[in-house]
Amino acid sequence: MQSKILTATSAGTAPDVVNLNPDFAAQLAGRNAWMDLNSRISEPERSQYLPKIWQAGTLDGKAFGLPWYLTTSVTIYNQDLLKKAGVAVPKTYDELAQVAKQVKDKTGKYAFFTTFVPEDSAETLQSFVQMGVPLLDAQGKAAFNTPAGKAVFQYWTDLYKQGLLPKEALTQGHRRAIELYQAGETAILTSGPQFLKTIETNAPAIAKVSATSPQISGDTAKKNVAVMNLVIPRSTDQPDASLKFALFVTNNANQLTFAKAANVLPSTTAALADAHFTAAAKAPLDKARIISAKQMQDAEVLLPANKDIKELQKIIYDNLQAAMLDEKTVDQAIADAAQEWDER
Repeated sequence: MQSKILTATSAGTAPDVVNLNPDFAAQLAGRNAWMDLNSRISEPERSQYLPKIWQAGTLDGKAFGLPWYLTTSVTIYNQDLLKKAGVAVPKTYDELAQVAKQVKDKTGKYAFFTTFVPEDSAETLQSFVQMGVPLLDAQGKAAFNTPAGKAVFQYWTDLYKQGLLPKEALTQGHRRAIELYQAGETAILTSGPQFLKTIETNAPAIAKVSATSPQISGDTAKKNVAVMNLVIPRSTDQPDASLKFALFVTNNANQLTFAKAANVLPSTTAALADAHFTAAAKAPLDKARIISAKQMQDAEVLLPANKDIKELQKIIYDNLQAAMLDEKTVDQAIADAAQEWDER
């Protein structure tokens, strides 16, 4: 899809309204591909969206996307495995490291799986921000080569070297995390609430012993949210109709209807306040949805708006892998990562 949009945008044949995530949309926003919404959106229209989510669709002060639906990860955990290990579900990364050792020692299984594949999930990259490490400074230079940044490099390197992460964390993506959890080989899965339905279908025995809790974070207590938005190519020959349609799709009423049907979260304040996202619940999927919605108080897009954010992820993941495989020291890995980014 991304290659098609890149080609279509370059050729001037892109659709008038496109659904993209902010990370990829920002790459093209940096090339001035999208309509600048600042002068076209009134304050009442803008104020219906959650402020932090609106901010995710901006680059250098220019709004390029209308927020649509959201997902925020929760911690799905196997109650039986944690009970056998004699541990509670972790709330922080520090607790996660302790749980990882206890689960491995007591059950022989892994507590969790996270990927270090450069082209896959940004979960590990987001963990830097959650543990209080800014990735880039105001000038877009590397800001992670600090004692706090080194501690995060050391954290993930130690978990891998101590055998507390599956070896395929270096070669397989987030899909492997789901497979391992469904097979009962890991105790914790970080994913969207919607994956509970997948677990119920593929692994009913695991689903029966699964429960949910808030997303694991660092001392910052920051929670990540994934955003989908609607963008309008600058080259459209129907600017007014395109904007009218995008506003229609993302208004309160339509966001609420869509979010209920798709089991996602809306990005408008009024829709998120609906009882569907606030009322007490008993069923696992309903509980997960309430937890997910409640997290929106702390949730934000953790990665900086930068057109080359995926390149930053690749640089950091490559150097993390080098430290994990003893090809570099942690000090050398983090210094090389910062230097490589700044010299791009």
